[in-house]
Amino acid sequence: MAYNKESLKIVFFGTPDFAVESLRRLVEGGYNIVGVVTMPDKEAGRGHKLLQSPVKQYALQHGLRLLQPERLKNPQFVEELRSLQADLQIVIAFRMLPEVVWNMPPLGTFNLHASLLPKYRGAAPINWAVINGETETGVTTFFLKHEIDTGDIIQQRKTDIADNDNVGTIHDKLMMMGADMVIETVDAIIAGTIKPIPQEELCNAGAEATPAPKIFKETCKINWNCHTRQVHNLVRGLSPYPAAWTEITDATDTTHTAKIFETTITDIPMQGRKPGEIWAVNSHLYATCADGVIEINQLQIAGKKRMPAADFLRGFHLK
Repeated sequence: MAYNKESLKIVFFGTPDFAVESLRRLVEGGYNIVGVVTMPDKEAGRGHKLLQSPVKQYALQHGLRLLQPERLKNPQFVEELRSLQADLQIVIAFRMLPEVVWNMPPLGTFNLHASLLPKYRGAAPINWAVINGETETGVTTFFLKHEIDTGDIIQQRKTDIADNDNVGTIHDKLMMMGADMVIETVDAIIAGTIKPIPQEELCNAGAEATPAPKIFKETCKINWNCHTRQVHNLVRGLSPYPAAWTEITDATDTTHTAKIFETTITDIPMQGRKPGEIWAVNSHLYATCADGVIEINQLQIAGKKRMPAADFLRGFHLK
């Protein structure tokens, strides 16, 4: 059957802002979005108000049919999804789909992933690429299959990671690049020109398959016994969210949790200081690592606002 962008029925799965840009491009490009699937509303804040996902907000603003299943294997949801008669499904920053869902449309289901697969398979590919000091990353579109992030690759595109990049800047770059590639992938599927490449072929040719597991609170705790470059990359790889953290003791011997958002590697000598020592000189805040000293430029004490180190030191007296 021949398709064009008006006749090709698409169901879109996504939740956060990263997915909204691709959905926006599809809608504004005149593609036929017959349904949008996103996470159920979540309670947030002290008032337990229900928080709508960014994808839901966009879908409601543009009158798109919306589905919010609690369970993706729920027979009622599966039947409602089947009734949309989608030819193609697109998944971006959503949870893992069961086979009964991803195997439903005749043209398959493809995912946009924020890494150069098979590298960084998992929930947090952007974080781990920066944490591990990679100098390049990218986006991949691939068809879903049983094992997570292992399907046949449709398209890839690369971009550099600069030393001053963090997760926030790379996220935004990949979001825009990914949206471009989603449109290109859909157009290629319509034209029948795609030639998917099994990831096993790339692995056999020397590409390394690496994990990108979910980030937990303990993942974010700074280990000052690591080298300065490792600590600096951890901070970049978690900034602005969820943020690396450590503990700082004030002059009254009270310990505070501090999120660290920005650091600089210095050539200041350690002068006998042990890893984990934090001190200040002339409104500059420093910390000792295993092999040297980094400067802490931006931080946030629990219950306070994020601020430059100089402002922090005006109201905080170190032990």
